[in-house]
Amino acid sequence: MSYRRQLKVPAQSFFLFGPRGTGKSTWMKSDFRPDLAIDLLRSRTFLELSADPSLLRMQVEAMPKGSRILIDEIQKIPELLDEVHAMIFDFGEAYQFALTGSSARKLKKSHANLLAGRAIQRRMAPLTSVEMAGDFNLDSILKFGALPRVLGLQSDADRVDYLSSYVETYLKEEIQQEAAVRSLPSYHRFLKHAAAMNGFVVNLNNLSREAAVARSTLDGYFSILEDTLLGSFVEPIHLKAKVKEVATPKFYFFDCGVTRALRNDLREPLGSEKGYQLETFILNEIRAYSNYTQAGWEFYYWGTPSGNEVDFIIVDGRKKTGLEVKSAKTWKKEFGNGLRTLFEEKKIQRAMAVYTGDRRLKDGTIEVFPVAEFCRHLFAGKI
Repeated sequence: MSYRRQLKVPAQSFFLFGPRGTGKSTWMKSDFRPDLAIDLLRSRTFLELSADPSLLRMQVEAMPKGSRILIDEIQKIPELLDEVHAMIFDFGEAYQFALTGSSARKLKKSHANLLAGRAIQRRMAPLTSVEMAGDFNLDSILKFGALPRVLGLQSDADRVDYLSSYVETYLKEEIQQEAAVRSLPSYHRFLKHAAAMNGFVVNLNNLSREAAVARSTLDGYFSILEDTLLGSFVEPIHLKAKVKEVATPKFYFFDCGVTRALRNDLREPLGSEKGYQLETFILNEIRAYSNYTQAGWEFYYWGTPSGNEVDFIIVDGRKKTGLEVKSAKTWKKEFGNGLRTLFEEKKIQRAMAVYTGDRRLKDGTIEVFPVAEFCRHLFAGKI
């Protein structure tokens, strides 16, 4: 099954980062169309270039000017970046390089040469609603996520098998083989409990106790999650409203299905976590739109100790949009209390909400959208 992706091929050399399984290699073949493709997951290729990185230059120079060069999983041999940098310096735009990676950890650890701005960066996300088109099914996405392979499978049992294998592969190849942690069982416990906290305010003391992981270790574990692109923090925003504001971030994983696989509850029906899964999906939609269009949005949340909260604050330059996400099929006025507080105090310029009902509504100053309509609105550039 093939999906047309929203990401456009840049005009210059670029990095393409994204978690495993998001479709980087497929997009490279269909859209970038390399004249020379070097896959560092292939043992022979990896061993040859590890032993002698200069072989890369020999291969590239054998190609005609104007060729497109793909190096897949560049983090496997960070030293190749020096060769790429030298060729861009020597040959200018004679060749276009595309460098993919599913982890920034090894690049950071080795202080790898990121080409000093000579190559721009792009991010690949799971499939978005607009890319799925007629295959978009919200309940299925909240249960099993939006990785391309998942949508191509015919049964829930196959989806469970694939996502369970995805987590196992991540632990073996990204963590164990790279010796990212001292104790794999400890990190595995952390993953399960971190996934159970997806979308919650991060309480490191509680997480340390529940996962039986030292408090001092947790910062490093979260850094690994960020570096391997499995998730990211959403920081609280301080708008100086007339109330005390929270100061602790939330953490969201990059895909609903992977989150449930990490919790080992793929075979269970969606329960109380449905709201957080919907938040995860909406956050990943707006992140993908911002990345693919180079909008440069920043994402925060706002909250008070008393529980008044707005799920996301989208910052676009000086403009701030508040976005509340509810899994309810019926919109209730109290859902918009946080949005009204910020709008009335002129801390946000627009108040929006998403719910699982089927009618678009207007609740005073709050624009309320069904999920699918919000996503269409988003990718039409109307947010």
